[in-house]
Amino acid sequence: MAAWADRETDLIQARDRQDRAALERIAAERAEKARKNPADASLQYEAAVAESYVAEVAQELHDRSGAFSAAESGIAAAERAVALKADSAEYQRILGTLCGQAISGNGLAALKYGKCAMAGVNRAIELDPKSPLAYISHGIGYFYLPPAFGGGVDTALHDFQKAIELDPRSSEAYLWLGVALRKASRPTEARQAFERALELNPNRLWARQQLEKTPRS
Repeated sequence: MAAWADRETDLIQARDRQDRAALERIAAERAEKARKNPADASLQYEAAVAESYVAEVAQELHDRSGAFSAAESGIAAAERAVALKADSAEYQRILGTLCGQAISGNGLAALKYGKCAMAGVNRAIELDPKSPLAYISHGIGYFYLPPAFGGGVDTALHDFQKAIELDPRSSEAYLWLGVALRKASRPTEARQAFERALELNPNRLWARQQLEKTPRS
């Protein structure tokens, strides 16, 4: 996980400060490289990751249509990466993540992307059962997937707790654990999770915003 984070430093920093313009610039650059090298799975993956970050920040900024558009662009790149290298847990994870982000941007997209969201992250866990990122993505997918399609906060909570077990210093796992705990009407525990997320990554603006909007009891 550390190596992955090192490769994505620019994206992570822009995500943390919600710098959508920087993310969109990086995504455009990566998309162009991927277009010029359609047989390079790693470049397709890198383009997909960038669009996932754009979708994430768009959702944080309450631009659901923007999140949906970025997610769909990323799905196309992720599908190409998976087609080229289906046995990559990380490629499967980003495909499932993007399908889940499309649903979070447009609930009706569950009809189109619900199966993809779960299949991708389930396959990622099968291929790499010790990946904290896979469990975070799995939990986010269940968090956003409507109960009618098998989603639910209880499964999401289990996934975020598993991610923390695998990586106790994962600020993202604590952040999403807090989001799920708040949805489960457990605000005191949610605040504790947000506070821990900020201890691990003080630069994450969205974590601070979530803490501020969570009641103390």
